[in-house]
Amino acid sequence: MISDLAQLHNHTSRAGSWTEQRFGLYLCKKGQICPNGAEKLRDRSMLPTTTYSPQRQGNGSLNSRDAARHTAGAKRYKYLRRLLHFKQMDFEFAMWQMLYLFTSPQRVYRNFHYRKQTKDQWARDDPAFLVLLSVWLCVSTVGFGLVLDMSFLETLKLLLWVVFIDCIGVGLLISTLMWFVTNKYLMKHHSKDCDVEWGYAFDVHLNAFYPLLVILHFLQLFFINHIVVIKSGTFIGYFVGNTLWLIAIGYYIYITFLGYSALPFLKNTVILLYPFALLVLLYVLSITLGWNFTAGLCWFYKQRVR
Repeated sequence: MISDLAQLHNHTSRAGSWTEQRFGLYLCKKGQICPNGAEKLRDRSMLPTTTYSPQRQGNGSLNSRDAARHTAGAKRYKYLRRLLHFKQMDFEFAMWQMLYLFTSPQRVYRNFHYRKQTKDQWARDDPAFLVLLSVWLCVSTVGFGLVLDMSFLETLKLLLWVVFIDCIGVGLLISTLMWFVTNKYLMKHHSKDCDVEWGYAFDVHLNAFYPLLVILHFLQLFFINHIVVIKSGTFIGYFVGNTLWLIAIGYYIYITFLGYSALPFLKNTVILLYPFALLVLLYVLSITLGWNFTAGLCWFYKQRVR
């Protein structure tokens, strides 16, 4: 399974790269293709095609002014500043990214390549994706509160737990761990000019977390007390529930792999697919032994707000 996923990803990447190089096509956000040489689309559906050329000194390094602009602190300040200006955020493009994370996640990471070429950074500089993800998180958590018959205060406490612990806290921990591991063990050549940005590691986590959130915190709500009734303890209940967990975590692993394999200076990124084997084994054991992950999640949420 792992080798098939890796081969499929490599084949797709080579095909996309060959098409772009052979025909000089511009990929657009809404799936449009604009031939090179023709008039480029000028509406908001176009992916950025402007070129950024920082001035470099004779030895190839950035001059002091450009280097200051590309420090981690400067990028973080710019990102947080845009977080307070909703008019500067491209929510339309963020929504298209969310859609492609389900249908074609490779296309999302192709845009990260364009950002590196145009803005000289891998990480997002637009917090629109984070804002929309937060909205999804709040709405789905309120839905969980309704499904579990929680009071207003209990739902508010659950929302704070989910946002600040499950999303931000765990996200910072996972991003820092992946940032350290990739820079320490997966670099082809250690260099100051080539390293995994911490912001990019956080973006990869957010990309992988979104499908997991939609599946487990939104779609699953319709099966907890209705349709299949996952909490009932029947075979069909925990089969459907555990299958949703398998799909959600599988999405997380695969999108994480795509994120780091998109970086040309990393090696052996296929090892990021190895958790698939453990995931499948755990799924088989859960079905065999009758474990119900969704019922456990509901019990854990109720214990949190007491």
